[in-house]
This record gives sequence, C-alpha cells and structure tokens, in this order.
Amino acid sequence: MYKRHYQHFLEQHRGELHCAPHSHHYWPDVTRQAHLAYWDDSAIGADEKWDQIFSQRVPAVQQLLADLMNHPQPDQWVFASNTHELLYRIISCFDATKPLHILTTDAEFHSFSRQARRLQERPQVTITQIPTEPFDTFATRWQQALTEHSYDMVFCSQVFFNSGVVAPWVGDWLHLVPASTTVVIDGYHGCGAIPTDLSDVCDRIFYLAGSYKYLQAGEGCCFMSVPKGTQLRPEYTGWFADFANLAKPQQGRVEYADDGFRFAGATMDFTALYRLQAVLEWWRNDGLTVTTIHAYVRDLQQAFLQEIDKLNHPLLNRQHLLMPNNNEHGHFLTFAFDRAEQVAELAQQLNSVGIKTDYRNTRLRFGFALYHEKTDFKQLQQTTV
Repeated sequence: MYKRHYQHFLEQHRGELHCAPHSHHYWPDVTRQAHLAYWDDSAIGADEKWDQIFSQRVPAVQQLLADLMNHPQPDQWVFASNTHELLYRIISCFDATKPLHILTTDAEFHSFSRQARRLQERPQVTITQIPTEPFDTFATRWQQALTEHSYDMVFCSQVFFNSGVVAPWVGDWLHLVPASTTVVIDGYHGCGAIPTDLSDVCDRIFYLAGSYKYLQAGEGCCFMSVPKGTQLRPEYTGWFADFANLAKPQQGRVEYADDGFRFAGATMDFTALYRLQAVLEWWRNDGLTVTTIHAYVRDLQQAFLQEIDKLNHPLLNRQHLLMPNNNEHGHFLTFAFDRAEQVAELAQQLNSVGIKTDYRNTRLRFGFALYHEKTDFKQLQQTTV
C-alpha cells in the first residue's frame, strides 16, 4: 500500500524483511530530493544561506511539527543535531554548585541514562529511578514517587526504548508536579508513532524527539518544544540562541531569544531538517496522519503475531512477549528470554533468512513500518526450529 514511497531503500534490500525501523527507519523517496535541495540552496546562497534557512525552512518545519502534535506555538520548537545536546542545555540551567534531584525511570535511553550516571559522580546530585517493571503497577508507583519528594527535574519517556511499552501520559500526572519543577518528556519512540497532543501541556513541559526513527528523515534533526515564557538560561549555549541580535554589541549579560531558540546551539548541518520537511509535507499532502499510521502498524503487529503462531517455535512465540497487550505498545514488539546467548542465536537465525531485527541483552525487538505489508511476514515461515 505504501511501499511505493520507499523504492530507493527497498531496491537496495531485495529479499530482506527489515524489522528494525524503530532502530533505523528506511527513508521515503521524497527525502532524496530534499537532501539535494540543501546542497543546491547552499550553493545558491553561500554566505547568505542562513537567511533562507532561518526565514523559510525552520519556520516551515516548526509549523509542521506544531500541526503534527497540536502545539499552538510553532516558534517554541528548537532544533539540534541530537537530543543529548538539547537535554544537556536543560541540565545546564541548574547551578552546578547546588543540589540537584532528578526523578526518572530505569528504562531511559542512553542519551539520558549515561549522562545521569555521570552527573551522579557529583556529590550534590541525586537521581531517583523508578523501576518500570512490573508494568501493570508502574503508573501507581510513579505517581507515588512524584508525591513523596520534591524534585528539580522529572524525566520520563513517552514510550520506553527497551520494551516498546507506552508510559503513562504526562498530562495524567503533571498536576502532581510543582510549577518549580522542570519536566522533560523523551518522545523519541512516540513522536510520529503514537498520536500526540501537546496542547494542554506545552506551556509546562519540554518535549524531546527527532527524525531518526518514526519521522523517517534520518539522523541529524532532533527538536524540542520549550515552554512559552520560560526564563531558564542554559549555560551550554551557542550563537543560534540569540540569532536575531547578532549584529548588536555582544557585551554584558548574555541574552537569549524569547522563543524556543533560547535553547539553540550553534552551526549545524540542516540537511536532515530539509528531509524532515519533505516527509511531513508528504504526510500532510496525502492526508496521512499519525492516527492512520498507528492503526496501520497495529494491524501489521497482529498479522505478525498470527504468523509466529504458525511457527510453533520454542522461543519466538507469544509466551515470550514482554507485554502481551497490543494496546500498550508503541511501534515495536519486544520478546524477553532467559539468556543473551539465546537472543543472539535467534537473531542470527532470522538474519540468515533475510529477517533483520535488533536485540539488546536478553530482549529481541521487532519493529513495524509503512513499508511493510501483512503478507511480508510469511517470510517468517522460513525460520527453522
């Protein structure tokens, strides 16, 4: 149905069933011309290309993101090459000499979890981690933790990267968080996959995501919505953060933009932003919504599970699903096993018949995308016990 939009990538991977779009999503064909357009604009504009990027391309993508997630203030979106860069700008708003207490979970991606471990080497930093498992009690335990202590920052994923399980939506627990607490949501596995409405929370939270996965535009364009009117002053800052006033004397107190770009950095390659614009314009022009995509993927997941039911495989079966309830999943399913060696062997077995997955320790992940069709999963029948 949608495969025709991915011919360049699919042509390079004939005979393969790519079940790792949650890791590295194939790019649709519209991104090829967008990639070249950045080169052409750079050649035409040379020194003046920044004027076009900031006056045309950036506002266009800000509006597309705002439309995608029902965000009423497009100029509150800011861009960077990766989410870690944006995350550390938020962290740099806190005085490094004062106590810093962060509430989070044990299932955050390395951009945060590695940085948090390093921060803990400072004696004044405290990180409280709430285990996500068992999942059926997480929401209760999370809300209890929110009310037991006061925190400087709360950081939680929208969808957990190591399980695919959807976290309790921030709007359901934000009322428990004091206004003085900085709230950050890692939306990387939600944005473009799970229907997301930021209208009621955008003035209160930072929302982080990027184009590498479900937005299908590849690496290099991450973004963050910044609460309107925030007075936070990132210590980790760059010349984009006050781009409009560069011609003025740069003396005295460091000033910031009054919109999301107060959290901007410095020179970056905007090729990925062009690609992201092309993807989001394709969706808009074809009336392709995240709700439509999500429903399509859930149908694919059911077709996939029906195929593995036919396998009678001792490992690849529903009994090993980490979360059996399909309604609680993002766009990948996770199978949990006893030993990492089992996972590596099974992944290699699947790879030998052209089925590309990815795995982490004892967990094997299968992702789903628009470039899949239900009949594709019949390739699983080539898997031997």
